[in-house]
Amino acid sequence: MAKAKTAYVCTECGADYSKWQGQCTACQAWNTISEVRGISGGNAKGARGSRFEGFAGSLSEVKSLDDVSLAEQPRISSGMQEFDRVLGGGLVEGSAILMGGHPGAGKSTLLLQAVCHLASSVPALYVTGEESLQQVAMRAKRLGLPTQDLKMLSETSVERVMQVAEAEKPRIMVVDSIQVMHVAESESAPGSVSQVRESAAYLTRFAKQTGTILFLVGHVTKDGSLAGPKVLEHMIDCSILLEGSSDSRYRTLRGIKNRFGAVNELGVFAMLEQGLKEVKNPSAIFLNRGEEAAPGSVVMVVWEGTRPMLVEIQALVDMAQGGYPRRVAVGLDQNRLAMLLAVLHRHGGMHVSDQDVFVNVVGGVKVNETSADLALLAAIVSSFRDRALPQDLVIFGEVGLSGEIRPVPSGQERIYEAAKHGFTRALVPKSNAPRKAIEGMKVIPVTKLSDALSALEEL
Repeated sequence: MAKAKTAYVCTECGADYSKWQGQCTACQAWNTISEVRGISGGNAKGARGSRFEGFAGSLSEVKSLDDVSLAEQPRISSGMQEFDRVLGGGLVEGSAILMGGHPGAGKSTLLLQAVCHLASSVPALYVTGEESLQQVAMRAKRLGLPTQDLKMLSETSVERVMQVAEAEKPRIMVVDSIQVMHVAESESAPGSVSQVRESAAYLTRFAKQTGTILFLVGHVTKDGSLAGPKVLEHMIDCSILLEGSSDSRYRTLRGIKNRFGAVNELGVFAMLEQGLKEVKNPSAIFLNRGEEAAPGSVVMVVWEGTRPMLVEIQALVDMAQGGYPRRVAVGLDQNRLAMLLAVLHRHGGMHVSDQDVFVNVVGGVKVNETSADLALLAAIVSSFRDRALPQDLVIFGEVGLSGEIRPVPSGQERIYEAAKHGFTRALVPKSNAPRKAIEGMKVIPVTKLSDALSALEEL
């Protein structure tokens, strides 16, 4: 009989230890090592042999890099252009895709829509471990989806799922969710570090061997990161995150990791009664501004994956009511906001240390690039001086600590995108100014923050 074995595993990176310790020496994280129980003995060797090993089943052959075939792997369209954009152009055979998101974001709805349409052309299997088959069927009927070709299975045992998959031979398989799956070889509870790691390893290895497209649904923690061991993100080929608050009708699908396409690609969907509907022109929904110009509002151009996107940024500067002024940023990095306010004071001559500063990116978009620096400072200056900026003005550019305006990638493409949406003036870094004049667009190039503030005064 196999003996019970106790191990200590880091929840961040999955490193194993023989005894508990406060800090993980692999990832340097503190208080992340927890106790897990497994088995040892005769089955332990078999368990290790059945873990994820990439393409298994036959001995690997050594090849010269020049002899490797460069033929592109064929892709299968999901039927949604925004979904395909985030995945890098479509689904690749043998790929493992992890979709995360907060409860109620629409993970199961989006995958059910895609799989129901794909099942008419390729064999598909939907494995649900959190909901009953009746609940899934009721949702599909409510959304008006074709259900006659989709195979369903309600199961939480990975061994049973693999038996059914070997018999059905699906080309696309969805497992909802990986946190409720369990393997018999581990005595830990479902959702623990060892269970999530081993379940994902078994399913990913099966997908690689059979060429099955595997979707794994994962939960997220309070800070928005994927729950479970960090090694889970290393096993899979593509990691995507569905974001959106419950009070907003729009959802954003962002690519975090993708071995078959660009990362940080963004897809936008609208949550309707018929499910998630793709938004092909996101800039149009994020630019729903009022008829009258208001102080503290400006439009900037951010680059999401492979396309530019116009979003509105708002700022409110008001006298601090308490002893310590507040700095609140929604959709932006709060530390970068504090840094830019210091640059504004040092190189722009504007003193806001006794003011509360609130900034917000309209539409719930999260901006992670530095091209929003100049637009953010322009919105703060507009609110502080209570002077509205022209509605036909678009701004982008990175601001350095010495007050210089640095260029950003794909600057001319951003200007062309703004011109398509009817903007006639652009305040941009001098290095991003186009060499040829754009019809209907006046480009104002700047090199220093003081020059940018002077240009705003003249507008």
